[in-house]
Amino acid sequence: MNTKIFTISVEDTASPAISEAAELLRNGGLVAFPTETVYGLGGNATDTEAAQKIYAAKGRPSDNPLIIHIASPEEAEQYAYTNETYYRLAKAFMPGPLTVILPKKDSIPQSVTGGLDTVAIRCPSHPLAQALIRAAGVAIAAPSANRSGSPSPSCGAHVIHDLNGRIDAILSGGECEIGLESTIIQLCDNKATLLRPGAVTADALRCVCEEVAISPAVTEGLQENERPLSPGMKYRHYAPRLPLVLLDGDEDCVLSFLLHAQNAEKCVILCYREETEYLRNERLIDIGGKQELNEQAHRLFAALRAADGMDADIIYAHLPPKDGMGLALYNRLIRAAAHTVLQV
Repeated sequence: MNTKIFTISVEDTASPAISEAAELLRNGGLVAFPTETVYGLGGNATDTEAAQKIYAAKGRPSDNPLIIHIASPEEAEQYAYTNETYYRLAKAFMPGPLTVILPKKDSIPQSVTGGLDTVAIRCPSHPLAQALIRAAGVAIAAPSANRSGSPSPSCGAHVIHDLNGRIDAILSGGECEIGLESTIIQLCDNKATLLRPGAVTADALRCVCEEVAISPAVTEGLQENERPLSPGMKYRHYAPRLPLVLLDGDEDCVLSFLLHAQNAEKCVILCYREETEYLRNERLIDIGGKQELNEQAHRLFAALRAADGMDADIIYAHLPPKDGMGLALYNRLIRAAAHTVLQV
């Protein structure tokens, strides 16, 4: 397939590329586009065949549900049964990096929802995503625009590397602001269950919802035969080609381990900025300041992709904390490492 690649600035929402991409979507084609979280691989959310094309292009299992993207929170009425809590969340966090799972209407085929009777709804804030959805005139079903299992794409170059020749078009609009996928919650009355952590943290959600539970699948793997309720729950995700090991221990012990590893192994190290002065500048990737969790989130997937391009046998990284934005980092890294944690 000849993939059209449009390089476009964030502010150029009136670009002819938006109109051409929207027409491709209406005609059943696939278009990758930037959001504030990561790049999405979009298809018409009401088109069964478009959903099947998305799964095929990604190499993604078809029981892994897709998120549908809308231009305003009110558009959810066309595709899902909303409630009062949804609109309170929308007022607080939409447009933005929050996905809410609701009972679906018949306008959304089950091929989009992985066979579930619910649908994941998101209203992105990125100007190009907004322009594309409005121009298409239909909700856009869009998982991350990468080959299934690999680190999600946080810039246009990542999408081109993974999907050039596999989809109809790519809107390459620079780096994504956040760099991790959206928070996903499921609602039941005024209670929410966090299924995938992101930039909208559990504490932020608790300012709106009466109760916010955290699904065990956020930090652990799904049980055998357990059905995924949202993307990123069941399969090995976000993973580099090289094996990734997460290090758990106090700062001095971790740094001592890394110093020894640099001399004994051919390893890539994802380190905190504060550690760079102590480690040899060889296969070393600065992930950001230790306390700068938003910066670490922004850099994570690009760092994992960069590690794969190095001549090494293994990647080492810190095990993140489980609070605030740290929970989102923990969730992505524990899956990327296939739950491989070394106590040091």
